[in-house]
Amino acid sequence: MADLSTDFLGIKSPNPFWLASAPPTDKEYNVRRAFEAGWGGVVWKTLGQDPHIVNVNGPRYGAVWGADRRLLGLNNIELITDRPLDVNLREIKAVKRDYPDRAMIVSLMVPCEEQAWKDILPLVEDTGADGIELNFGCPHGMSERGMGAAVGQVPEYIEMVARWCKQNTRMPVIVKLTPNITDIRYPARAAKAGGADAVSLINTVSSITAVDLDSFSPEPSIDGKGSHGGYCGPAVKPIALNMVAEIARDAETHGLPISGIGGITTWRDAAEFIALGCGNVQVCTAAMTYGFKVVQEMAAGLSEWMDEKGYASIADFQGRAVPNVTDWQYLNLNYVAKAKIDQESCIKCGRCYAACEDTSHQAIAMSDDRVFTVKDDECVACNLCVNVCPVDGCITMEQMAAGQTDPRTGQVVSDDYANWTTHPNNPGAVKAAE
Repeated sequence: MADLSTDFLGIKSPNPFWLASAPPTDKEYNVRRAFEAGWGGVVWKTLGQDPHIVNVNGPRYGAVWGADRRLLGLNNIELITDRPLDVNLREIKAVKRDYPDRAMIVSLMVPCEEQAWKDILPLVEDTGADGIELNFGCPHGMSERGMGAAVGQVPEYIEMVARWCKQNTRMPVIVKLTPNITDIRYPARAAKAGGADAVSLINTVSSITAVDLDSFSPEPSIDGKGSHGGYCGPAVKPIALNMVAEIARDAETHGLPISGIGGITTWRDAAEFIALGCGNVQVCTAAMTYGFKVVQEMAAGLSEWMDEKGYASIADFQGRAVPNVTDWQYLNLNYVAKAKIDQESCIKCGRCYAACEDTSHQAIAMSDDRVFTVKDDECVACNLCVNVCPVDGCITMEQMAAGQTDPRTGQVVSDDYANWTTHPNNPGAVKAAE
C-alpha cells in the first residue's frame, strides 16, 4: 500500500488532505468530525482581534451549476470567524490535544500593525498549534478594512508582515495568496523574502455569480442588495493550477513549499496539484458539497493510483510535472497530430461537425447518412471536436509519425525536438541566440 503520510515544514499528517480555512473549520465540533472522518489536517477558520465582526444573517452563498445541477462553483460573502477569540483558542487547544497526529494550522488576519501581530501570535502558540497561515487572500468584507486581499495585492506588505511573524513566533509561517492579482510570482517572492516558510494558494476569486432578474440584486441577496464575494469550487481549479505552476517553476521561488488550494474535488485533482509541486492540498467546497467523508474516497483513490504507478510515497511524484510546464515559445512546432473519429462509438449527434464547421477549420465532413470523417488536409488538431463530443474517447488526437507528409502543409513531419530548439522559426531559440 502506498504511504500517504506527509511532512510539510516538519508538520506531519497521515495524508495530504487538509481542510482549508473556511466555514467547515470554524468550531471544535466540525473539526472533530473532520478528523474522525479521516482528514489529515485542518486550517482553522481565520481568527482576528476585532470584536465587531458580524456576519450576515441571510444567504451567504451564491452558486453556479452544471446542466445536471452538479455544483461547479460557490460564491461566499462570509467574513472571518465571528466567534470570540478566546473560545476559538480554547477549542483549538482541546482538539490538538486529542488529535496529536493531525496537522493543526491556525489562519490569522489582523491589521497591518506590528503590535497587532505580536499580540495574537503568543496566544496561538499557547494552543499547541503546528503553524499559522496568514490570510492575505480574502477578497470581500475584510479587504475593505485594509486586510485580506488588500494586503495580498501589495508585495511590500506581504514581505513586511511575514517578517514580523517570523521574528515573533516559533511556528512555521504559511502565507495564503490571493489570485486577484496580475502576476502571482511577485507576492510569492515577497513572502519568501519576508522569511515565510511556505505559501498556500489560491484563495477565492473576487466574483458576482448571478443577478436576480426580478429584484435586480446580485446573489446572494441581502434585503435587496448584494456584494462581490469569493468564488471557489471546481471552476477555479484551472486558475489555481496555473498559479501553483508559476511559483513552482519561478527561479526566485523554486523550492518554496506550496500548499495547493482551489477546486480539489477528487483524488485526481489532488494528484495534479502535487505533481505541480505541492506538498499537500487543502479542500473546502468538496467537503461542503459532499460532507467530510469525501476524504475517504480521495485517499482511497490516490492510494490505488499510486500503487498502480509504483509510487511508494507522495514524494515519489511530487513536482514531476513542473519541468513540463514551459512558455509558449518553447512548444515544439514540429509535432503534428490529426483528429480521428471512432465510427463504432459515434452517436451521430453532429456536435463535432457544427463546432468545427462554424467556429474552427472546417475539417470535419458529414455524409448524407450522417457519417462524420476528418479531413486531414484541413485539420490543425485544435482539439475542439474532442472537447465538445459527448462520448468519451470517441474522438482522439493521433500523432503523425516522423517522415510522413502533413497533407495540410505539405511539409515532412519531424519528431526531432532538439532540432526545434534551434530552429529559426522558434522565437525562443532566436531570443537565446541574441
